[in-house]
Amino acid sequence: MKRRILFSIFIIVFLQSCLTYYEKNLVFHQEFARRDYVKADNILDRNKFLQKKRNQLLYFLDKGIVTQLMGEFEKSNEYFEQAYIYVEDFERNYGQEAVALLTNDMMRQYGGEDFEKIFIHYYKAINYIKLNELDEAMVECRRMNIRLTEISDKYKSEKKYKRDAFAHTLMGLLYEASGDENNAFIAYRNAYEIYTTDYKSFFNSTVPLQLKKDLVRLAGLNGFTEEQEEYEKLFQLKYDRHEKRPKNELVVFWHNGFGPVKAEWSINFVVVKGQGGYVSFVNKEMGLDFGFYMRSGDDQASLNDLRIVRVAFPKYEIRKGGLTGGSVTYDGQEYNLELLEDINKIAIKSLDDRMTREMSKALLRVALKQAAAAAARKENEGLATAITVFNAVSEKADTRNWQTLPAQIHYARIPMNADTNEIVYKMYRGKQLFDKIESTIRTNGKMKFVFHLTVPPESLLYNEF
Repeated sequence: MKRRILFSIFIIVFLQSCLTYYEKNLVFHQEFARRDYVKADNILDRNKFLQKKRNQLLYFLDKGIVTQLMGEFEKSNEYFEQAYIYVEDFERNYGQEAVALLTNDMMRQYGGEDFEKIFIHYYKAINYIKLNELDEAMVECRRMNIRLTEISDKYKSEKKYKRDAFAHTLMGLLYEASGDENNAFIAYRNAYEIYTTDYKSFFNSTVPLQLKKDLVRLAGLNGFTEEQEEYEKLFQLKYDRHEKRPKNELVVFWHNGFGPVKAEWSINFVVVKGQGGYVSFVNKEMGLDFGFYMRSGDDQASLNDLRIVRVAFPKYEIRKGGLTGGSVTYDGQEYNLELLEDINKIAIKSLDDRMTREMSKALLRVALKQAAAAAARKENEGLATAITVFNAVSEKADTRNWQTLPAQIHYARIPMNADTNEIVYKMYRGKQLFDKIESTIRTNGKMKFVFHLTVPPESLLYNEF
């Protein structure tokens, strides 16, 4: 009878605990994809999981995006500023750390991925651009640069994602919009250097043609003759000092699809007793071998009976239905939307960079949990069974991440000669036209920024990467 009750409890708790963070928030994502942002906003406010302090950063991030899409730019920035402060003040809660060691990493305070912290400032900059406050948008770009410097200092010479070409390109555009052509050139040059080193190596990315054109043009405008000639030769482009600047200019940022979601995968490890108090977790197929020193002889002895344990880790999975390209047509000319940032690839790279640390941390957790169960078995079989059940249902990966980020960001820069202009967006999946949208753009003799979001219905699903 007791075994039946324990088995029933196990099934109920197991089914509940198997849900990933994404699955817990599926209804929110459905309303978001339908563009019913009011409903999506209300769902966020009713989500008790996100109200917990350890998950508050995710609440601030999603609220920031939803209110932005509702046109409430000042309110949106309040949420993103709360997210920024949360990240700045982030401190490890040692009580939560202890609980996480006995359960799983979902019990820890979520402090955000490095790239997620950078995008807080991007979305704040969007709000300021919409509010026509370019100076404030530039402040966010500087904050973005400070964050990038912190990431670079943290990893130093390690070959990890620590510099962001998109961030520098955005800074360059905003510098240009504010009339600072010297700093715009420096930002574009930094972006180019990152594209040709880090991004080429990590993501197999190419340099956008528009960035090359901007480098040549601004080298010429700034009188940097040596750099101008170098880039002209390198890019096979020519700077025309007599070319008139357009009366107006449109910069389109296309947010393409939903970014990746974190899911769970697991590995079976064989437990091998070593010498001098060491215990190793080994998976020969994957070439993995992690050793832990068990201070207590009782703890080591408790692990002697173990043979195989399952350990859960996070992984990113790519959403289905991603669009492969887009363009903007104006005055009979078509401008390709060039890929600036592939958030899917950056997310996967960021997690891969720290996977060894993730594995070591997870194995330490499993070792402590299994040792506790084995030790309890010597005193009380019922208690040991309960601990074993708890260990099984609580072994899960941390699947939290900022899931309303786009999969990719593309851009195009379009010269315009009138104050009121008709443009056409075209989005493609392969060679097939997915969507076509006509829009009227009003400019005022300045650089105009437009942000366009496309979320295919299939983006609610995901593929294993």
